[in-house]
Amino acid sequence: MSAYAVLALMIAGTAVVMDIRSACVDNGWILFSLCIGFAWRLFREGAPGIPDFIAGAVLPVLLLSGLFYFRMLGAGDIKLFCALGGVMGAADVCRCILISFFLGAVISLAILIFFGGFFRRICYLIHYFEEYFLTGRVRPYYRRGMSLENFHFTVPIFLSVMFYAGGVY
Repeated sequence: MSAYAVLALMIAGTAVVMDIRSACVDNGWILFSLCIGFAWRLFREGAPGIPDFIAGAVLPVLLLSGLFYFRMLGAGDIKLFCALGGVMGAADVCRCILISFFLGAVISLAILIFFGGFFRRICYLIHYFEEYFLTGRVRPYYRRGMSLENFHFTVPIFLSVMFYAGGVY
């Protein structure tokens, strides 16, 4: 296992523990992770590693800002992807994002099937976008007070990083 994989596992593992404990990932941890990732790339690759660090750290913001705009993804998740992108690089963080969303969809589908409400959730999604297109008003996608309404997206992110560390991508 490469040092980059170990560093990515530590970043994502700590973030998932923070998220489960307090429902947020501390900005200090994200900043520390970005600094360590930058220092590690500079140490291992020298100046040629800086552009890939920057690309990997900025790409998640560009790719995921639409989901944040509609409140379908939290800022902490995007910042975690940025910290991971600095360590993993642009190409691998794209794979990490795709695998995270796939794993998140599998987890969500399992929750919907196990606890019911699949069709109700599809209707809610359609109604959400109908309301947006009719009013132009953006509101949070989730509904407060609903059981199992949201799950910690840091979990599928961590699982995706485990695939990265295991050499799957």
